[in-house]
Amino acid sequence: MQPFELPEFYMPHPARLNPHAEAAREHSRRWAHAMGILGPDPTGPEVWDEDEYDAHDYALLTAYTHPDAPGPVLDLVNDWYVWVFYFDDHFLERYKRPRDLAGAKEYLARLPAFMPVKAGGPPPPEPANPVERGLADLWERTVPLMSREWRARFAESTRNLLQESAWELANIDEARVPNPVDYVQMRRKVGGAPWSADLVEVAAGAEVPARVAGTRPLRVLKDAFSDAVHLRNDIFSYQRETESEGEVNNGVLVMERFFGTDPQRAAEITNDLLTSRMQQFEHTAVTELPALFEEHGLSPAERRDVLRYARGLQDWQSGGQQWHLRSSRYMNQGAVPRRGLTGLPEIAGLLGLGTSAVRIRSLTRPPGPPPGGGGFRLPEFSLPYEPLLNPRIAGLRAHTAEWARHMGMLDGAVPGTWTPEAFDAADYALFAALTHPGAPGPELELIADWHLWRFFFDDLFAERFKVPRDLLGARAYTARLLDPPSGHEPSDPVERGLADLRARTAAAMTEDERAGLDAALRQLTDSWLWELAGLVHNRVPDPVDYIEMRRRTSGAAFTAALLRHAHAGGLPPDVLAATPMQALHDTFADIAGLRNDLLSYPKEIGPEGEHHNAVVAVERFLGCGTQQAADIVADLVEARVRQFERTAESELPILAAESGLDAAARDGLARYVRAMRDWTAGDLRWSTTTGRYAPPGGGTGPAPPPAPDTGFRVPSGPSGLGAAAARPPFRPVRPAPDRHNEAQPAIPGGSGT
Repeated sequence: MQPFELPEFYMPHPARLNPHAEAAREHSRRWAHAMGILGPDPTGPEVWDEDEYDAHDYALLTAYTHPDAPGPVLDLVNDWYVWVFYFDDHFLERYKRPRDLAGAKEYLARLPAFMPVKAGGPPPPEPANPVERGLADLWERTVPLMSREWRARFAESTRNLLQESAWELANIDEARVPNPVDYVQMRRKVGGAPWSADLVEVAAGAEVPARVAGTRPLRVLKDAFSDAVHLRNDIFSYQRETESEGEVNNGVLVMERFFGTDPQRAAEITNDLLTSRMQQFEHTAVTELPALFEEHGLSPAERRDVLRYARGLQDWQSGGQQWHLRSSRYMNQGAVPRRGLTGLPEIAGLLGLGTSAVRIRSLTRPPGPPPGGGGFRLPEFSLPYEPLLNPRIAGLRAHTAEWARHMGMLDGAVPGTWTPEAFDAADYALFAALTHPGAPGPELELIADWHLWRFFFDDLFAERFKVPRDLLGARAYTARLLDPPSGHEPSDPVERGLADLRARTAAAMTEDERAGLDAALRQLTDSWLWELAGLVHNRVPDPVDYIEMRRRTSGAAFTAALLRHAHAGGLPPDVLAATPMQALHDTFADIAGLRNDLLSYPKEIGPEGEHHNAVVAVERFLGCGTQQAADIVADLVEARVRQFERTAESELPILAAESGLDAAARDGLARYVRAMRDWTAGDLRWSTTTGRYAPPGGGTGPAPPPAPDTGFRVPSGPSGLGAAAARPPFRPVRPAPDRHNEAQPAIPGGSGT
């Protein structure tokens, strides 16, 4: 018995079958025998027998997903798919079932050696099993077809696919079901669809130009494609994975446990998210690719390659679904669609890119008042550490007021500026004093001014560009702000403030640090333009896209750049770019950004007419009430806090050891993590006391705060939807009482008070 009926899948384009399917089927059978994938395996029990291999019919998958590939290319791509499915089942039998985490890590650590990106390096080791033998053969056959840039991207996708299998095994070992958002992001790596997207370039003979491969439109196309592929696979494989494999990394199971619902409803929620990701793909292809072509000046041939790549990703979606409907590997009883006179499945409704709005529920806002609008009870926010207050708070208040007046920020008669009363109620000096409790005077003043400038820029941008939906004006303004023409005189408080801050910061930072701060500012303004484009399109982003972009719109990279300068100078770039550090940065950004969405909801949804808010995105997507949406976001914040602590306490020591960090670098890493904790605790303290987020006339708002200038413990304990699972107790991290007297690297140039 199937545990649920398959939902109705959204598929706006029909599948096509490659005419070379039978030849690829015969070729890959011979190749699988030659690699040891089929037949006796001296390294362990047989994973597949002949009948099982035939029933899976991977050639049908490849022929459906790459309908236009020439015969020899189809053979190569099909061998890659035989290999990757064999790897998945081999890993299950040898490591997942026996819960052999140590053996899995040792096994996975060898595989990257069979994918050398650069020529002339050490030769790979002798293959010891069918997985290694197949990978070595495939890499050697694929490398001549593609550029070095593509090889680097594909090697990274393959490493992610291999290494993140250990994450799946760790989840099983701990019997831990991941949070839905965490799950989608990690599934993107371990599921292999980004890897499949790279193979689309091979099959289509259309390599994405290296200079645009990392841009947002191409990244979103790849991510949305990957999420849809994985979520569809989770629906079809739910029965096999949960009943026979003991799997917990399945999207339907995640939804089932997180929302406390039955498998049928969980499958429908998963399918809704799948549909949303496919619509995100269409929206990006239609609205962002044309602008990308012009912005980067792509040649006609390059534009053709990008469009062929996008078409190849579409073909993969429709072809992959047809294979899932037919393969014995999956639950698909009664799901094969009726066939028309052409032999193709019958699909009702309009087809083609951009037709989603007329076929299924869209995330576009209907006319009328903004979504949500109802109040909600704020949850209790928990943290495993206490905030501290910088003792220089009194002088800092005087300094920030003087600097804001000097920059012209406190002229309430000018649109977009603050009144003195609003400025005093917000208490931006308290924000800096709480988030940087150990900073000395000059450094604290400069940090406070940077954050004060960011808050003001946020409000001015909303007033001047978001409210009137002036996307073109915003693009021109931010371009001039970041790269002012020669001889340009600052014309408003934002331009004056940035010019002053850059001049004061230049003497204190290294060239690399200044470049990092400039990149963070550019990322911030680009993300605000993305928000404004969503307002212009009248579109609420889906939760996955929103949360990933929230890391940028919150200014987390800007905050981290300032923290790194003050606390982590000298850390090697490869350490800062390592996966554990990226995970730490992502969770740090999510905690602050999503928590801010809960606190600033009345301000954004009311006066600003904003709908880029996590509560709104979840409410709209799930069709639930505002309170339930707020509880879901609060649960995600708590999950991110726990993930931050796991990464800091379990993964960073391993990273430090593997990177060979000396004592000074380890101390810098520890200070950086401690500074991020201080910032998170201080931001929570300020956010729940400031007048910036207090709603007019009551309604949604923070609970009454404790006394403002003393140490306190933030309320702890589970809360919100999905909190039924046991939460491990936090180990309090109590800063030493004398930390305010620690020596800190001073930033010269701060103006005195």
